This record gives sequence, C-alpha cells and structure tokens, in this order.
Amino acid sequence: MAQPGRPAFSSQNGAGQPQHQPYSNGPVQSPLMNSACMSDGQGHNSLVPGLYSQQMATKHPLHASSGLYNYGGSQHVSPSSNYHGPGQTLNRPTTGSTSLATSQVGPVTQMFPPLQNSAAISTSSGANLPAHSNWQYGQTPLNQPMMGSQANHFAHSSATAAVQPLPSGNTTLPTSYHYVSSPGGPPVQNSYTKPGSASLPVNQLTYSPVRPPLGPPPIASPALTRPTAPPASIASEPVQNSTTKQEGDATSIASDGSLIQNNYDTIEGGGFLANMQSPSAPQNLKMNRHVGSSYPSLPPGYQNTSPPGAPRMQSSGLQYQGGPQQFPPPALGMNPLAASLGGLSLQPEGLRSINLLQDRNILPAVPLQPPAPNLHEDIQKLNCSSELFRCTLTNIPQTQALLNKAKLPLGLLLHPFKDLSQLPVVTSSTIVRCRSCRTYINPFVSFLDQRRWKCNLCYRVNDVPEEFMYNPVTRVYGEPHKRPEVQNATIEFMAPSEYMLRPPQPPVYLFAFDVSHNAVETGYLNTVCRTLLDNLDLLPGNTRTKVGFITFDSTIHFYSLQEGLSQPQMLIVSDIEDVFIPMPENLLVNLNESKELIQDLLKTLPEMFTKSLETQSALGPALQAAFKLMSPTGGRISVFQTQLPSLGAGALKPREEPNQKASAKDIHLTPSTDFYKKLALDCSGQQVAVDLFLLSGQYADLASLGCISRYSAGSVYYYQSYHHQHNPLLVEKLQKELKRYLTRKIGFEAVMRIRCTKGLSIHTFHGNFFVRSTDLLSLPNVNPDAGYAVQMSVEESLTDMQVVCFQSALLYTSSKGERRIRVHTLCLPVVTQLSDVYLGADVQAIMGLLANMAVDRSVSASLSDARDALVNAVIDSLSAYRSSVLTIQQPGLMAPISLRLFPLYVLALLKQKAFQTGTNTRLDDRIFTMCQVKNQPLVYLMLMMHPNLYRVDNLTDEGALNISDRTIPQPPILQLSVEKINRDGAYLMDAGSVMFLWVGKNCGQNFISHVLGVSDYASIPHNMTHLPELDTAESSRVLAFISWLREQRPFFPILYIIRDESPWKPSFLQNMIEDRTESALSYYEFLLHIQQQVNK
Repeated sequence: MAQPGRPAFSSQNGAGQPQHQPYSNGPVQSPLMNSACMSDGQGHNSLVPGLYSQQMATKHPLHASSGLYNYGGSQHVSPSSNYHGPGQTLNRPTTGSTSLATSQVGPVTQMFPPLQNSAAISTSSGANLPAHSNWQYGQTPLNQPMMGSQANHFAHSSATAAVQPLPSGNTTLPTSYHYVSSPGGPPVQNSYTKPGSASLPVNQLTYSPVRPPLGPPPIASPALTRPTAPPASIASEPVQNSTTKQEGDATSIASDGSLIQNNYDTIEGGGFLANMQSPSAPQNLKMNRHVGSSYPSLPPGYQNTSPPGAPRMQSSGLQYQGGPQQFPPPALGMNPLAASLGGLSLQPEGLRSINLLQDRNILPAVPLQPPAPNLHEDIQKLNCSSELFRCTLTNIPQTQALLNKAKLPLGLLLHPFKDLSQLPVVTSSTIVRCRSCRTYINPFVSFLDQRRWKCNLCYRVNDVPEEFMYNPVTRVYGEPHKRPEVQNATIEFMAPSEYMLRPPQPPVYLFAFDVSHNAVETGYLNTVCRTLLDNLDLLPGNTRTKVGFITFDSTIHFYSLQEGLSQPQMLIVSDIEDVFIPMPENLLVNLNESKELIQDLLKTLPEMFTKSLETQSALGPALQAAFKLMSPTGGRISVFQTQLPSLGAGALKPREEPNQKASAKDIHLTPSTDFYKKLALDCSGQQVAVDLFLLSGQYADLASLGCISRYSAGSVYYYQSYHHQHNPLLVEKLQKELKRYLTRKIGFEAVMRIRCTKGLSIHTFHGNFFVRSTDLLSLPNVNPDAGYAVQMSVEESLTDMQVVCFQSALLYTSSKGERRIRVHTLCLPVVTQLSDVYLGADVQAIMGLLANMAVDRSVSASLSDARDALVNAVIDSLSAYRSSVLTIQQPGLMAPISLRLFPLYVLALLKQKAFQTGTNTRLDDRIFTMCQVKNQPLVYLMLMMHPNLYRVDNLTDEGALNISDRTIPQPPILQLSVEKINRDGAYLMDAGSVMFLWVGKNCGQNFISHVLGVSDYASIPHNMTHLPELDTAESSRVLAFISWLREQRPFFPILYIIRDESPWKPSFLQNMIEDRTESALSYYEFLLHIQQQVNK
C-alpha cells in the first residue's frame, strides 16, 4: 500500500456526479436520458436510421464545472440548458434583410449584416479536484466515494428504480436488470448478450498451419444442446443499456429469426453488463477452467480428414463415437524444460536480483524487447504481436489481493489500426461469435468435438455453424480448427450488412484555414496548399470521395466548387454569432468531378489574403459551420490555426504571462471553456473527427483547443513558431508530416470494444475518443498512428484458470466503402506466486500506462501530485519486492531484473516537458507533450521519454541489417550521460520528434570531411541541419542509419548538428537523463532517494 498522505495513482474511473436537469435539442429522447446521474457524454438519435439524414444530437447534462481537459479524467461542465450550439438545424433560409455575398475568387468586400445571436453558451468556473491520498491500481469499492481520473462513461440506471451512480467497470446489478449487447467493438468487461441473439455472419480468404486447440476442456461429454428461441417479450422489447438507441433505434429480424439491433451498441454485441445467465445457454453448473490440462480428441472421422486437394468429404459420412477422448496436452503455464526440472531448485534468470546502486550499466545495448509470455511454444506462436497488443504484466495475478501486493498497475496498451505488412482478410457468410459474450472465435478457443466449441472468455459452449465446417482453401469439410479465424490472433473480417447502421459513408475531407493577418504572415498556406495539390490523387477514397474548403478570419468564407463553374466562387458569412451554411449542396463536392476547380482554388488561396489586415480569428464559429456542413455524412475536418481565437463562440483570453516560469503551481492545464469539448461531442455523435494543426508563436491555449480533437478521436499537431522564412526547418517538417497525414490509411465511423476473460474488468480508458454506453469507444476516425491504453482489475479470483485472454475488435468503414472488423486476441498465463508476477513485468508497458495516469493526475489534481505519484510507484513496487519476495535481505537497492530500468524510466519521464519543473517550459509545449502521451503508441512514447544515444563516427557493417538492398548499421545504444561521450567522437541522439548529432571538438578529420563535408571542426556551421550526400562509405552508412530511423515513425524528426558553441547544445544536454540538471536529480542521486524510502 502507498503510505498515507502520499499521492498514488487511483485507477478508479468513476466519479460522483451532481444532479442537473437534462437538456435536449433533438427530436427523440431515450427514457434513460432523464437520469439525474449521467457522466459527460451524450447520445445521438437519428431521425431515419440507415439514411444520411441530419442526425440531431441529444445532449446529456454535463458535469458542473467548466470542461476540464483532463484526457479521460473527470469532466465537469455547467448545465447549459440554453445551449443551442452545433446540434441545431443545418440550413437557415436567408431573410429579406440578409443578402448573400458571392464573388469570384479574389478580393471580396460584400458582407452579411449581422443577425441576432440565438445561441448563448454558459460556462462556469472549474473546480479543482481533490488530490488522492493514496494510489490504488485496483478499483474503488462501491461504498467508497469516487473521484479523480474518469473516462466519460454513462452510469447505468433504470427507469423504474431510484437512480444510483455506479462505478464503471466493476458493478454488480440486480438480476432483474437487462442490458442489450453492444455492437461495434469488443466489450470491456467480460459480458453477456441478451438471450437469443444469434451469431452474425462474414466469409474467408486465408489459412494458416494447424495447431492444437486451446481452452478449458469439458467435464464430460455434454449433450449437444440447441439454444431455445428467445421469449417473445424479450425479442420484441429489448432493454436499453444506458445509451442503446443512440445512432438509430430501429431493430429488425434476420432471416433466421434472430433479433438484429440497428445501433452501434448492439451490432457487434457483448455489452458491458449484459445478462449473466442467458436462457438459451447450456446450463453447465460447474466448469473446469484448467485450460490445457487435457485436450478432448476429435472423433476419428475428424482427425483423419483427407489432405488438401482430396475430394470433398460428405458430412453424412462422419461418425461420432462416444464422447470426446482425453489426451495429455503440452503444458501451457510453464516452459516444458522448467516443468521437467521442477524438482530442482533452479532460479529463472528473470528472478535474479540486482543491486541498482552497484550495477550502473544496466541499459541494454540493443532495443529492449518485451518479455515473452510463459506459454507453450505452440500457443505462443499463435499469440498476438506485442506491437499491437501489450499487457503491463505478462503473468496475470490470480487475485486482486496478489495484484495489490505487487504494487504494479495492470493494463493493456493497444495499437489496433497499425499498418501491417500481412493481414489475413476473411470474407465469409458467417462470422462465428460466442452467443453469450459475443467474443469472435480465435486461436484460443477449444473444440469439444467437430460441432461444438467453447468460448475462451466466458466458457460457454457454442455450436459450430455449418458454413464454418468447410475450408474453401483446402476444400476439406470437417476441419473448423484449420480455418484462418482459428489460426490467426490478428484477423480482419469483411462485415455484412448486419454490421451497418446505414450504407457505408463516403470519404469526406473538409479543410478549414485560418487566413487572418497573423496566419498569412507565417506563410503556412503555401506549404499546405502545395502539399495538398501534390497529394490530391493519393487521398484515401474511391469515386465517392468528397472535398470542401472553409477559410476564416473575423468572417467565414465558403467556396462553391459546383461542377460547371469556370472558377471557384467565394461565399462570405459575416454573422458569426449564428452561423448558417449558404448553398450547402455545392460546398462539399466530388473530388473526381470537380478536380480542376479544386486545383484552381488551392493555387490561388495562398495569394488571396496577402493584403489582409484582419487580425481577429473566429475559430469557434468556423468549427460550428464545418460541423453543420459535415453532419449529414460524417468525415474528417482538418483545421489549421495560428493564434488564440478572439471572436465569437469559443473565444479565449491569454492565461500565460510572458516569461513566466513554468513552476508546478498555477499551471493552467484545464480548459478555460467547455465550448470545444461540447462541440467535439456533437461531432462524435455525427461521425465527424477534427484534427488540429496549431502553428503558433504565441500562447494559443492548447489546453482548451485540444478538446476538439481529444473527444472527437482526432489528432493534434503543433508547430511552435512556424514561419516560412525564420524557421525553415518547420516548413520541411510540416510538409513531410502533412503528406503522411493526407495519404495514410483511414477508417470512418468506427467503434472499438475490448473484451477480457470472466473475472477481469476494464475500468479506465486513455486515448482520443468518446466513451459511449460505458465501454464502447466511439472513433469517428481511426488512423494507424494512434495508440490507446486501458486499466484493469481482477474482479473475481481466477482460480482454476491457467490462462486468460483479451480481445479487441475495431468495427470501421474503409476509405473504399467496405465495412470491416479488425480483431486482435492476446493470451496470457495466470500465476499464483508474487515472484512470478514480477518475473512477467513489462517495464515499458508499465511506464506507458503510468505516463497516461500521470497526465490525468496532473489535470485532476496538480503537476506536483503527479510527479510524487510517479516516484511513489517505484518506491512501492521495490518495497513490496524487498519485503515479500527477497528471502535474504541485502544492502543496497535490490530490484528484479524485469524492473531494473523502472527507476531510470521514471526519472526520464520526470525530466520530459510534460512533467518537468523549474525550467522555462512553455505551457502549450507542456500540453502538447501530454497530448502525445495520451495518443501515441508505446514505441514512440518510449522514444520520447528515454531517447536513444549512438556513436556514429565509427559505424561498420558488422551486425548490420540488409533491407531492400540497403545496409543499415546497428550501433549499440549508450547510456544518456556525458560520461559516455568522448570529445574525439560524434554521437547521434534520437529523441523521437527531434534528433541531435553532437560532434566532439577532437572528432576525427575523416568523419568531418567524409560525412559533414567541411574541411575542419571550425567550419561546421552553427545552424547546420542537413547532412550532405557524399560519395563516401562513411557518409552512406550515417545517412542510411538516420533515414532508417526516420522511416520507422509517422512524424518527421528534425536533425540538428551540434558543436560546442551551438545554441541547441542545452537541449541536447537536457536529454542526458542520467546527469544532474538545475532542477532534477541525477540517476544515482535518484536511486539513493529511492533506497532511503524503500528501507524506511
């Protein structure tokens, strides 16, 4: 336990919520909308599900203080009953007094007369949240007050019962409560669908090698039980799960008589708290959960099927004799060698203790690899890649008490939409899923016989559909265990119409440009328009792709690109208080049909506002207009902003004093208004995501502006002090990153759910999204560069289980208009010993989760509280290890080898911009770093947290990689200390978004002339940022190595070449994590502090 009075991470995600009157501007309200206890989200009801009708947003009351940008923490918003906002009618007919100003592209003088403002937005001052007294990785019990970090979840309530706020993720409800299964993504907690819901279909393409089935064996040979039909009352009146009827509330009956829910919370099924007992499920009164303790053998006709290419076998020829026979399987929970040596007292290498104060050189010379789960090799080779799915503990504690004793957080880090070189895609008439918890069939289920399989998450026995019996690749009938769905832990399904609320939306891209005087001065429009022109044909999409443009200063400018016009036509709206859309049918146009007009506009835009003296910026009204324009279809808004918004809704005032020291006190990490959060929630409900490109030299209040991307599943890009002449490096960076942004894969109208084995629960989410219906992540856009994290707890003892599984399912529409489901499944062993928990600790995943938790703590409490909590995480875990695992107490600071880098990584995190103190850290810089922590996949987050240092003046081909006929040197990674740097060498520091090449004063002439291309050290320019391409072996190796590092990330790191007098030298030294700085301890001093606390 953390000591009383010390900050500690609270994993509880619930918060007690004040009562407010609901408000709505939508035509239909769910009966649950009037609950007095709602969290800060909102549902959305469509008028006609399945059509591109305008969907009206039905708003839930928000919490009572201004919208805090707490990245998934508790959000409190005033009850803005008079908020009309972005959910109102799209088009307002012009009145006689309002004339529409139209002109050809060029200087425009006509304006709209201002109209009466009808949308007032009330905001209230935010209240500071109390700091936690201790850190708990498990969930807070129901009887404890809930506060602190919370994702925006709906609390479950009943229309007939008294409303009670319940914590998300760890709740037991009366048996009379019914919850409908949730569609669109995997469930967070192990959950069950409503009775009688049928498996939904899909087909199949690729197949992989055979493997032994995995899963808990049956107790005996249960009789084949056909599920009974659901009661008519249940089929006709599905009970809603908090926000079930959000995006279309119609239901339909499938051809097999099963109920199909036409909303995202029932399409994909298996909601957060569905029925625990399904009447149609076989009543297995006792389940043996010893996964892999024995495998049922298949009947003779199932085992001895004909080889590939043989004539198709007839199902009538298969004979089932008796029950399934048992045979010994490979051991799952331990290595076979370790099992055979069980009688010997051999300590695994991973349990070896090291004294951190003596063993200083602990940083591996090669990139640190995640620990491999202690599973049998046949199972492990089928497991999900750690690049996609990673758990903080690869050995799952059997009980919450054991987890609490270890003082380590339990959670998952996901990179679900990562670009993959190989991805099995299945097109099938049947998507096989568990009828109870809606888990997708995967490599870790067990086949009881040829016709039945047991779910590896809820242990229900399911029938194998007839279509699943045939393998169209091998043309063999009767081998369901050889289908690709059961051979690949990562797989993508082509979803049938049952997984659609409406026809798949077309790709729609809307660009909004700040064209105020400040924006024109930066020259960013030249770079953006030129990059857009170059990549117009590479935008993901098809013949339905639509594009539109908006520019804004103190007014809003629309551009009619109707086919047949000789040139683009500008339409100006000067009434920013009540924005409406002129000629909406001509503003979003088909890219192929209007390509010439679009190209003309992009060529003329940079020159149109060069003489503008307008200094004001109406960002809020421009976003409202963009939202109204995009609402009928959904899509992506890319907004470019260069200053603090100063006019209309969402106007902001400076909160940062010039030259202010960024101390731990009085840092404005929370939004100053809830406008951008509420607009983002409206966008999310209409499948619109907003990506923010901030190019500002002055304070722009990213804490407030970032909410528009954070809650709509968008991204934030920040280019500090962008200027095309004064800062040309950022021009290249913007150009490269914008090209990646425009051309990368994209998924539209997506939802994601994470399921886990019964007994585990997920209670807190981290990333850019909106949590709909408790556990369904709403992702209007999903991109391959976004990462997510979740916190978990052990809700019930995992007794009798050898392994547990986690499954994420991402339902999305591709840019080609295909509805797809990407599924990842991870299997991990369960352990009962504390030493095994430490043995399987993944220190990088632990740091990724703690960094997300620390961002939430910074916002909900304070920066100093978050810093203390990070330090206490190290103290608590090493104290628990010392007192509970070490049999012989030794002097020094002892740590298991798996956690040897834990103190170093925590110190590195404390020295990064998000959490450092005592230096001149600009507030927007700090907020942007926090945004990166919350949205970056772990591999990029670790590089930002702890840079890699290489010596590059002596590169050789020894141990080099050969990629596409290129030789990539692999120099060893060095410790981040000046002790490791010699003046006669050259060193490359890779800090993720920036690189430094430090050249020592006595560096060899060979490197200076053959790599830098200058005659001597004194000739190295102070502002050198590019290496010349020279016809030398040394130059080729260095350039190949730097290019290879850059290619592995979606952003473009700038390279700074540094000599002793370089202005960038302080930044280089700031990243020397192990050295002392003016405001932070050295690594050795930090270890002494940890030791002092551990030995108390």
